[in-house]
Parts: sequence; C-alpha cells; structure tokens
Amino acid sequence: MSVSKQTVNANTLKYVSLLTLTLQNAILGLSMRYARTRPGDIFLSSTAVLMAEFVKLITCLVLVFNEEGKNAQIFVRSLHKTIIANPLDTLKVCVPSLVYIVQNNLLYVSASHLDAATYQVTYQLKILTTAMFAVVILRRKLFNTQWGALLLLVMGIVLVQLAQTEGGGGSAAAPMAATEKIPIAGQAPAQNRMLGLWAALGACFLSGFAGIYFEKILKGAEISVWMRNVQLSLLSIPFGLLTCLINDASSIASHGFFHGYDVFVWYLVLLQAGGGLIVAVVVKYADNILKGFATSLAIIISCIASIYIFNFNLTLQFSTGVMLVIASIFLYGYDPSRSAAKPTHTVPTDEEKLLPRV
Repeated sequence: MSVSKQTVNANTLKYVSLLTLTLQNAILGLSMRYARTRPGDIFLSSTAVLMAEFVKLITCLVLVFNEEGKNAQIFVRSLHKTIIANPLDTLKVCVPSLVYIVQNNLLYVSASHLDAATYQVTYQLKILTTAMFAVVILRRKLFNTQWGALLLLVMGIVLVQLAQTEGGGGSAAAPMAATEKIPIAGQAPAQNRMLGLWAALGACFLSGFAGIYFEKILKGAEISVWMRNVQLSLLSIPFGLLTCLINDASSIASHGFFHGYDVFVWYLVLLQAGGGLIVAVVVKYADNILKGFATSLAIIISCIASIYIFNFNLTLQFSTGVMLVIASIFLYGYDPSRSAAKPTHTVPTDEEKLLPRV
C-alpha cells in the first residue's frame, strides 16, 4: 500500500513538474514580449534585470538561512567564511555574474524585436552552445544521436528565421521587417529583426558559456547551491548597476529609475527571478522525456498565444521549423547506451543549471 502511494506521489510530482516547466518556459517569453510592445511608456530593461538580481539575492539568502537551521549566528558566519574570507573563490564567480547580466539584457532586446514564437524557438539554440562548451571546457563526449539532434536544431531555427525574413510570418497587421513600432520613453522606433536575432544569438552563446563555466567551478567545491547563487547575485548587482549607468544613465536621470513600472512589470521581474528557482526545484522530479515535453509544449503554447495576442501569422515553413526544433529536443535527450529504466544523462541545458538565469 505504501509502495503504491509512493508511486502515485512520484507520478503526481512528475506531472506537476511538467506543468510548471511548461508554464514557466512559455509565460516568461510571452510576458517579456508583451511588456516590451504594449502601448504607453516602456520600462528600462537594464533596471528590470537589476531588480531581478535583488529578488534572487533575497530569495537565496532566505534559503541559505533555512539551510543553516535558521540560526542567525551560523548564517552570518557561513556568509563571511564563503564570501569574505575566501576572496579568490568569490572572484571566480565574477565571470558568470557579468555574463548573466549581459545575457539577461540581451534577452530583453531580443524580446523587444522578435515576436514571442520566434524568440522562443530561436532561444533553443542555447542547447547547441551549451553542448559545444561542454565538449570544449568539460571534455564531455556527445552521442551520435545528440550530434544529429543539434543538426536538426540548427536546421529548424534556420527555417523559422527564413520564414520571418521572407515575410511569411510575423504580425498579420504589420510585417516584421520594420513597420511595427515599440514605444520607448515616448519614442516609437521601428522594430529591427536583425538586432533581435543577433541579441538572441548572443544570449544563447553567453548562456552556454556561463552555464558550463558555473558547472565547472561548482565541481569539487563544498559550497551549497544557494550559497553559490548568493555569490552570483552579490556580484551581479554591481555589474547590473554599471549596465544601467552605461546604457540608460540619461533616461534614468530624466525619467527616474522606475519609469514605466507598473504591476505587470513587477510581475515580470518576479517571474524572471523566481522562474529559475522553480525550475531548479522541480527539474529533479522530471526525466528527459518530461523535460522535452515541457519545452516543446512551451513552444507550441507560445505559437498559439502569439496568434491571438500578437496577430502572429503561422505559416507552413515556420511550423516545419518548429517541428524540427521539437524533434531535436527529444532526440537530444535520448541516450541509446542506457535502458529506459535508468535516468538519462545529457549535457545540462540552461534550465538545468542550479539557478537558471533566464
């Protein structure tokens, strides 16, 4: 009876994991796109990234405090020992801290210039970049099926981009070339699809590098997941402030740090900060098949939602590209050397990092 109950609970956790991963993947992309294209004054993405880091820091501090038995003295001593008394180890985290800040700013640029469906599909290239850095940095070997999956992934994303470039997809009301306007601080510059594409590619490259670098420095270190992420956020905040000053100093001086903020923007900040935490908690309950379903369903949801929310025009070429990307996700997670009963090992993607930065 108890075994049966445990099986039911395990299955329940799997399906909850599937639902959570799907919603997190789909809603974040759609929310970022809507926040960057809705009418009215638009918020500064650099400030939103910085506020997300503050939220992550507070959340991780709470989790570390809980890990230390809710003892304030032990908590403070642990922080001092890990961060202040070990400066060289803390400095190692500077690299991913800076990279994550730049990556998150690039994601906002991409979401501003690419429709949600194209953004969601293109960002799956992080699987390719993560795999490549895993091979180069960690000397990890990929299966032939995984190399085939990466080829399918590239083919699918190329098809998606060609569908947009040729005018076959995008907004039905206004072609994606350069006619849709985004209100930014009272102005309305035309969208630039190439800028959005390059921003997405840059974010994928940085995502792969930072994820594998972070994994490498974690190996052999007796530091908890959440303490590492306290280090990350503490170092990311100065970089985030610097980004605000470099990119938006004049706008912040003229309109204020929280210009354009409302309930929806704060929801987006919380979603971006908490999304990684949610995934980090639930991903251990989901095997590769469920994770593949989650990512695939998120892409499908983004496409369907974009049709109704953003007047997205779904074409055969775009759909073919999406199907290739979805097929590559499942193929990449397939491990022919292990039986179905054993857990499948794959090169970890950005979502599988201990605290994903998305």
